[in-house]
Amino acid sequence: MMNFFKYQGTGNDFIMVDNRSGEWNNLSNKTITALCDRRFGIGADGLIKINSAENVDFEVDYYNSDGSKSFCGNGARCSVAFAHFLKIFNDSTTVFTAIDGLHEAEIKGEIVKLKMSDVKTILKDGNDSVLNTGSPHFIKYVNDIADVNVFEEGKLIRYSENYKEQGINVNFVEEISDEQIFVRTYERGVEDETYSCGTGVTAAALTYLDKNSTNQIAVKTLGGDLKVYAEKNNNSFVNIWLEGPAKQVFSGQI
Repeated sequence: MMNFFKYQGTGNDFIMVDNRSGEWNNLSNKTITALCDRRFGIGADGLIKINSAENVDFEVDYYNSDGSKSFCGNGARCSVAFAHFLKIFNDSTTVFTAIDGLHEAEIKGEIVKLKMSDVKTILKDGNDSVLNTGSPHFIKYVNDIADVNVFEEGKLIRYSENYKEQGINVNFVEEISDEQIFVRTYERGVEDETYSCGTGVTAAALTYLDKNSTNQIAVKTLGGDLKVYAEKNNNSFVNIWLEGPAKQVFSGQI
């Protein structure tokens, strides 16, 4: 019997498991996929184990719904909310580790602000961009995002010759105003469009900041609103923060 909690961050939803005792160290990919199944399991974009860790408050051990591992920005923000709920840390700030290294975070009510890893380069693929914000992302600007078939077009890019081996997340971006962009994402590992993607929102925001010489941008997703802050240092971005809501939905046993 597994005790679990369900969290969502702008519609990106996760099964959260307190694994500090190591009880669930050996969950198989098959089991993770079954738990994330929306018809026959709990249903989620991914599963997160909160593990014990040395010299920091906890470890975020993230799995996509197909059992593959990566870093997940919204998942990490939900992990901070869950760890705070578990009283792993009691004040408003924390430091944790994930697959891509150390992260700082702040929590205030239901709003979690997460420091992302520095981004050293934004590569060009024709008119499009490729960068890694903890996970690899392809960024494509469009004129009317509502008309984009994100599943079909995202899948074509994700499984194209350049990216089919390692996989890539595909983000479609529309500039709404000077202060807001709209991002829709096809996520590898989920292999479908999700309501939001934290690393994808961050990647899209950085490409916008890169060409508009500003240090913050509001981001609309299907699941809600986020903000990204960053500082440009030559061709790199540092001090990158992703901010938005992270909420507990329900808890149960399975």
